[in-house]
Amino acid sequence: MDPGAARWPPAVFAFDLAADRNAGLEAARRQPILLRMKTESPADIEADLHPCTLAARGGGVEPQYGGLVPPIHPAVTYERAADGDYPRGVAYGRDQNPTGRPTERLLAQLEGGVEALLFGSGMAAAAALIDALPHGSRIVAPDRMYWALRRWLDQATGERRIAAVAVPAGDLEALSLALASPTSLVWLETPANPTCEITDISEACRLAHRAGAVVAVDNTLATPVLTQPLRLGADLVLHSATKALNGHSDVVAGALVTARRDELWERIAAARSFRGGILGPFEAWLLLRGLRTLFLRVARSSDSALALALRMLRDPAVTAVFYPGLESHPGHDIACRQMAGGFGGVLSFRVRGGQAAAMAVAARLRVIVRATSLGGVESLIEHRASIEGVGTPVPDDLLRLSVGIEDLEDLWADLDRALAPTRSG
Repeated sequence: MDPGAARWPPAVFAFDLAADRNAGLEAARRQPILLRMKTESPADIEADLHPCTLAARGGGVEPQYGGLVPPIHPAVTYERAADGDYPRGVAYGRDQNPTGRPTERLLAQLEGGVEALLFGSGMAAAAALIDALPHGSRIVAPDRMYWALRRWLDQATGERRIAAVAVPAGDLEALSLALASPTSLVWLETPANPTCEITDISEACRLAHRAGAVVAVDNTLATPVLTQPLRLGADLVLHSATKALNGHSDVVAGALVTARRDELWERIAAARSFRGGILGPFEAWLLLRGLRTLFLRVARSSDSALALALRMLRDPAVTAVFYPGLESHPGHDIACRQMAGGFGGVLSFRVRGGQAAAMAVAARLRVIVRATSLGGVESLIEHRASIEGVGTPVPDDLLRLSVGIEDLEDLWADLDRALAPTRSG
């Protein structure tokens, strides 16, 4: 006797012909359902899904082998057909690598846009948009915004490539006055980085469109989880995907999403193609992986940020807290209208005692890390004025805190200990 067979009861090797026939009949009855399932396109499946589900699916099951995680395509160049064409729709990796397509499609879905493009960084995405404008175009932008972009706009203005005009962030009256002169682009950032001013996107779009301007919104801090600017009237949305979209501090990436495929969008796509400001295949794959947990991470960070903001609001070591979730925030009512499900994971606060006291508080932290960035799973803090340097509008006693997904009480214990000497000083 085979020693292996002796270990198993004879019933394991028996065939139940009746059961087999029944299984065959059941399979036959199910055949129309299976055929229908096979013919359903991803668009059919996703038509009625919540954005959270779309993100968690990460583009769905890949069609070739049924993998739940999409493949990475490292190829630079692709085979031509006999007629010299590219029947698979991919020619060269400078702007057509297929790894990024599921990510672009998902971003367009989450923002309610028709198309998205990935870039090598958020600055590369912003530069592609601005460079696609006619030479000498006038841009109206907020005075409180991502510092690197504001510096670049100032530089481009000095070189007379564009004319950039700054208005107080969130001030619609000032925006209306600025739009009295011909304007090509209105740039919005809400909440603004780092002092969290809120702009009424719908009203700003109404004013801009009446003046013939295009509206682009930097949605990095809010993310499409909390705000969809295209649904509020914006024409374009920008993301520094390095931040919350990826969420793991291991990818530098940018993205643009458009409400329509128009001439400006075609120029942006052409600029990316010619200049090669793309995202690499591995980075695109990592970004899609990060997007799958976006809704969970943003919700957790938002809840913790609000709890910390409320506690610091009552702390004698803190002179001001900037967070749109606070009822005392001047943009709170607008934020409640255009942000759904939370107010983001970034807040800023001013420390009693000035710059030296603020720097000392940051230095005493042990759980929260002193580092530049935001939107990751780990909590980060930095003294923005010293990072931005000469000309910054940020108060020198301000610390920007990006709240991660750690335990709330661990974060508060770290802040409480770091603020304690300032309270008694």
